Amino acid sequence: MSAKPRRWAGPGFETFGSIFGFIYTFLAGNVLLAAANAPLVFCLALVADPAAAWPFFLALSVTIAPSLAGVFAAFRALNDDGGAVKPVAAFLRGYKRSFAKAALLGVGAVALLMFLGVDLAVIQSVPGAALLVPLVVVVAAVTVSLAVTAIAGVVLLPEARLKSILKASLYLVVQRWYLSLAMLILLGIIVSAAVLQPVLGVALAPAPLLFVIWSNASYAFHAVLRSA
Repeated sequence: MSAKPRRWAGPGFETFGSIFGFIYTFLAGNVLLAAANAPLVFCLALVADPAAAWPFFLALSVTIAPSLAGVFAAFRALNDDGGAVKPVAAFLRGYKRSFAKAALLGVGAVALLMFLGVDLAVIQSVPGAALLVPLVVVVAAVTVSLAVTAIAGVVLLPEARLKSILKASLYLVVQRWYLSLAMLILLGIIVSAAVLQPVLGVALAPAPLLFVIWSNASYAFHAVLRSA
């Protein structure tokens, strides 16, 4: 007798639990990011042309770095706990644990970007602007990529020294330049959404895109650790 064909049982409880874990983490992550960066979100909603007041908004963005550490910690908990994840608790633990290092990275990145922004405005009238402007843009892109990658490293390697994390992050940013490029594109989408529609943009866009950034950074760090 031929064996009876097996019926497809459909997705199991674990599958639904994992899907719910992702959705819950993304929704909670967006709310927590908005709360942690409330002054920035509030001003974006009020000002019609944020680009005209970019130094002001860049200064307000110092709060982003610790909140990134918090949401990255929530993503790490999602990977470890799956459907049983508690993203709010994980975010708050990560925010508190990584605050000092992440805040230092954020202040350093904002200060350098502010300096580069002023330089960019000045050198546009200089004869060698055609060569200097692309250089400034590249340095700014590396600064952003390095800061975000280092924040992911702080969450992944909480016991490591910040200097060591920065060295490893710079290596990853340069060596895996394609991941850095993808990160900049995703960050650009998040910024565009937040500027064009501050409420909806912050409520919907950041967490899923930041999860991709976190996954790439986590993969890069683990690949380096395995080969070390």
